[in-house]
Amino acid sequence: MDVSIVIPLYNESESLIELNEWINKSLISSGFSYEIIYIDDGSDDQSWNIIEKIAEENNNVKGISFSRNFGKSQALRVGFYESKGEYVATLDADLQDSPEEIPIMIDKLIKNNLDMISGWKKKRHDSYFFKKIPSLFFNMVARAFSGIKLHDFNCGVKVYKKEVIKSINLYADMHRFIPILAKNEGFDKIEEHIVKHQPRKYGKSKFGNERFIRGFLDITTLWFTNKFGRRPMHFFGLIGTIMIFVGTIFSIY
Repeated sequence: MDVSIVIPLYNESESLIELNEWINKSLISSGFSYEIIYIDDGSDDQSWNIIEKIAEENNNVKGISFSRNFGKSQALRVGFYESKGEYVATLDADLQDSPEEIPIMIDKLIKNNLDMISGWKKKRHDSYFFKKIPSLFFNMVARAFSGIKLHDFNCGVKVYKKEVIKSINLYADMHRFIPILAKNEGFDKIEEHIVKHQPRKYGKSKFGNERFIRGFLDITTLWFTNKFGRRPMHFFGLIGTIMIFVGTIFSIY
């Protein structure tokens, strides 16, 4: 098996048949053997019924259904575990990202001997104030903390060598920081690829501004773990020293 395409989703029943046809059209012409893994993250629409129908008609399609909504990180984690391909691609199910990018990104990954490639939605079809500006700021902070030169850490289109996704531990909402988690495991050959972003065709975004707040908290956690993970008492020792110093000054006065 050359490629596993992992697709986490929540309430995307309207797009699934069209998405599956688009993936097949894009991958068959590439010459890669592939599987598609849909992870239904507790949808309450007809998503799972449609996935079952697609899987019956396509022997390279596998569906996994969660009993409730666990979040994108858990969906990806299960999809990564089930994947059998030498290369693993991720794709959102909302038709805003093109599966045609996947073979191109795999070829680039192989040619440049990379560990992973992240998509970059350079021209986004999103709300300027509610998504573009927060995303710009979020990615700027992520670059500063990690030292990884990516413009779009949270892009749904990514391609990995299988060793990368088998080595990282996804939890909470850490799917946003897979490039950072990969780098922490020694997989630091990371590049980006500009991908075409489509306007949303069906439904509405499940994205909320509170996710940016959680994202910044997660970045802080990652920074703390990276800097003090092996020597956490150094951090608390520093804080204690500062408090003793401040207390001494106050006692003198």
